[in-house]
Amino acid sequence: MTSDQIRETFLEFFAARDHKRMASGSLVPASFDPSVLLTTAGMQPLKPYFLGLEKPPHIRLTSCQKCFRTTDIENVGNTARHLTFFEMLGNFSIGDYFKAGAVEYALELSTTGFGFDVDDIWITVFEGDEELGLGPDEEAIAAWEAVGIPRSRIVPCNRKENFWESGPTGPCGPCSELYLDRGLEWGTEDDLPGGENERFLEYWNLVFMQFDQDPPNKLTPLPAKNIDTGLGLNRMALIQQGVPTIFETDQFAPLMALGRELATREPDERALRILADHSRATTFLIADGVVPSNEDRGYVLRRVMRRAIQQGHRIGIEQGFMPRYVEQVIELMGGAYPELVHGRETILKWVRAEEAGFGRTLEQGTRLLDDLLAEGELAAADAFKLHDTYGFPIELTREIAAERGVPFTGDAEFAELMDAQRARSAAAAGGRKVGSTETVVRDLSPEPTEFTGYEALEQHTIVAGLVERDGQVFVKLAESPFYAEGGGQISDSGTIACEDGDCLAHVRDVIRAGDDQAILVQAEEGQLKPGERVVARVDAVARRATQANHTATHLLHAALRERLGEHVRQAGSYVGPDKLRFDFSHTQRLSAEERRDIEDRVNEWILRNDPVRPLTTTLEEARRLGAMALFGEKYGDVVRMVEIGDGSYSRELCGGTHVRSTAEIGVFKILSEGSSASNVRRIEAITGPEAVGLLRRHDALLAEAAAALRTQPERVVEAIEALQERAKHAAKAPVNGAVDPAALAGRAVELSGARVLTEVVEAPDAKALLELADRVKGRIGGDAAIVLGCAVDGRVHLVANFADAVVARGLRAGDVVKVAAQAAGGGGGGRDTLAQAGGRDPGKLPEALAAARVAIENALA
Repeated sequence: MTSDQIRETFLEFFAARDHKRMASGSLVPASFDPSVLLTTAGMQPLKPYFLGLEKPPHIRLTSCQKCFRTTDIENVGNTARHLTFFEMLGNFSIGDYFKAGAVEYALELSTTGFGFDVDDIWITVFEGDEELGLGPDEEAIAAWEAVGIPRSRIVPCNRKENFWESGPTGPCGPCSELYLDRGLEWGTEDDLPGGENERFLEYWNLVFMQFDQDPPNKLTPLPAKNIDTGLGLNRMALIQQGVPTIFETDQFAPLMALGRELATREPDERALRILADHSRATTFLIADGVVPSNEDRGYVLRRVMRRAIQQGHRIGIEQGFMPRYVEQVIELMGGAYPELVHGRETILKWVRAEEAGFGRTLEQGTRLLDDLLAEGELAAADAFKLHDTYGFPIELTREIAAERGVPFTGDAEFAELMDAQRARSAAAAGGRKVGSTETVVRDLSPEPTEFTGYEALEQHTIVAGLVERDGQVFVKLAESPFYAEGGGQISDSGTIACEDGDCLAHVRDVIRAGDDQAILVQAEEGQLKPGERVVARVDAVARRATQANHTATHLLHAALRERLGEHVRQAGSYVGPDKLRFDFSHTQRLSAEERRDIEDRVNEWILRNDPVRPLTTTLEEARRLGAMALFGEKYGDVVRMVEIGDGSYSRELCGGTHVRSTAEIGVFKILSEGSSASNVRRIEAITGPEAVGLLRRHDALLAEAAAALRTQPERVVEAIEALQERAKHAAKAPVNGAVDPAALAGRAVELSGARVLTEVVEAPDAKALLELADRVKGRIGGDAAIVLGCAVDGRVHLVANFADAVVARGLRAGDVVKVAAQAAGGGGGGRDTLAQAGGRDPGKLPEALAAARVAIENALA
């Protein structure tokens, strides 16, 4: 059976037995589940159903889920079966059938669908655990015996092997695994399932979710018992295709062959396996909206990409090879996952950029690492330099060191160096864990609140529940007009007042839990009580301003994709009454022309007064119409799609509130555009009265400037230029007559949102070099990163002068000038914004400036 046939056989088997077939969720988990960076299991997108936060579309489900496990990265290539990206087939019961049903289905599909001889199937079950107060899982044993598996082929295993736990507390239960006996040619008579051997190959895990653990080791039965199973598609392909390793199955063999074709040195299996697995992982991660960066899931992507690039370099594959792998992955997997085909150009764009960027430092870093390993030891400071200056992930450095037999024991010190670096940069904000504030919502009332805020800003209703937690009062309304924070839009503010006038409370926050909500209130008069009739009023002014900003983000998204390309994807947003903030994937700063075009396009659509229509449709139909989906959001079969105009330029899946027509936005004005993270740009903008107020303030400033210059507003620029010309003639000659600061500033290049200049110049002494750098910085502006060097009387002089804006992004003048000085046989340092250094070897000056450039690139990556 091919991998495609295995996938279809499984899904069709369960669909024919009243299981709703679910599309794979994204590798980026739903935004309400920040407990993991990437989707690691088939049940993860279904978590809200198992936790009771959302009503499932059906009590029986089946899916083939894309999964990624970071814990296996370093094992890939060393074993026959470890992968980072894989497909997990599963069937799920939410309060319907339990152990007997799961066992019957598993055995039937194993024998009739996958053709296994029932005599070759062995089973493991939970043997019990004294600490948990549980004996052997006799119910599971009885279920297996009932379908004909003899007790002699049912093997009890311990808690570690056969008891599933979601964490120290929470849902849990025993599990039962199916093994295939591959015969004595794979092992011995003494081998058993669950042991370390190749004879018995586990292919399916059935989890019986029947307990809640809280506190640890204290179990109480769940009111509804659930089934969660997982069958690895790639593991089944290995069995069905009769090959010894996963890398010889149909999804991997062409990738392995590609590596052999491209290698100019004798390739080893490990390198080929890493290239095959990591190229698949890269392609799927980018298709699901992840871009390379130094944070969170972007770092995971960068790590696997750079590990693959390093292995390709090691076996002599010429740089620029990763796109070949991507094309092969799309050809192999695009039929089952059309997002790969649709995102081909975007995937290729990011792969080319990352390979080119890492390729510039790979050779230098590899030489440095080779020199260090040749000395027989690797210090934490050296590993940090490889990470910080040459872009080597610490995991890659540690792995290469282990290959050479040099142990790296500096993890603790390396972590301290990283912490010190992070302390100099802004810390990333954390998210709420699933099941924290959401439990408040469920405790208030089992019936979900009906949201009426799309239609009304005022609602007569009743208090369905009230609870006080940690000094805060949470209220649940039967019907609520208040929008709960989600999709980037902040929650509504407003008031809840008793109909009889005896009480009044202000709305401080609205907490979302799936399709339900709770309201955090602060009492002003009297006290709200359960069952009381109240009037809930949304702050209309704030809501209308928020709606204008939300619709404007959709217009901005459309304008960015139209002007910059379809690689642009939303990477985060803030929508409030005061402003909008939009993060998007893009590699470089917008030019003045691009920024103007985008702003003009949004205002053009506003002036057209196009209608804004929220439509309810199926997810399948929305995708057919080309609606944009937000990565990290989870969608059901029925979705809300916001269409602007005729839909030709903007359709997005969105649960937020919007204006009725674009003209209600009034005007759109970009405030700023800059870097949010590596390969992610951020635009802040305002609309409506806020934008009008800004334009009026600008008019007032222009009038003041005209008055000070004694000219007309339209001639202010001309008057300033005349002043500058007079100042230029009045100023003393440049410190170095051979160097024109303006011409030098013109050679600065755009790099990750900064204007970077690394140049060898002529200067009479170190003081003149310092003054020249200051003048050049003044001409480049607020995002300058300048390193200049000169040679005088057999000595090297270096100066680094950085703007505050680039220092805030982690760039340090002292660090960079030190790297440059070391290349020229010297040393130095200084402040974060300004530093000087010297060297003894003028012949190495060009190399020193090149090292400075590399250090800047890596710090900004």
